[in-house]
Amino acid sequence: VVMGVRADGQKVLLAARSMGGESAEAWRAVLDDLIRRGLRRPEFLIADGAAGLDAAIAVVWNGVPVQRCTVHKHRNLLAHAPERLHEEITSDYTDMIYAATPEEIEAHRKAFLRKWRLKHRAVADSLEEAGERLFTFALLPPSQWKSARTTNAIERLHEEFKRRIKTQTVLPSAETAAMLFWALLASGQINMRKVDGWQTLATHPIAQPIDLAA
Repeated sequence: VVMGVRADGQKVLLAARSMGGESAEAWRAVLDDLIRRGLRRPEFLIADGAAGLDAAIAVVWNGVPVQRCTVHKHRNLLAHAPERLHEEITSDYTDMIYAATPEEIEAHRKAFLRKWRLKHRAVADSLEEAGERLFTFALLPPSQWKSARTTNAIERLHEEFKRRIKTQTVLPSAETAAMLFWALLASGQINMRKVDGWQTLATHPIAQPIDLAA
């Protein structure tokens, strides 16, 4: 699923396709189709961290700021640690991701790495793997941070779709699912509100990423 945001802040569904996989070639086909249909070079991208999508973006829109979904990365961190550490990891991660300023984000990130390199190295390594893309949202005005941190808007679409078809035990094909998805949106049964901070969308991202030194 690919979602766009217009200059007025309104979310728009751009693509819903069954690809059978998430290879770079599959994602490249989706992005090329968007361009053929008139999509101009975006100013900001939010992705879930899938390697195939990242590779396709690097070819098609190299240089566009990309935000790594913070919710997906949180799941990655938990997957690298025993359950007894999950609550503590979540608390430290939340302090970092939801800090109020870029300076506070940097401070919490350094503290997270210092602590978890000693306590459970795999967690620190997983955080470092995301690099600066985990904090690309900090290049935007703070009013936009809530919407820019995650791919939750797409996740909510999935949830709304599943809620409306829960009485159907099976759909005939993947293509049928995509058609039904579009129909629910077109009929207004699924609505998409504007992104948070849409009033400041005309403000271009600043060119000062989070300091990753730790």
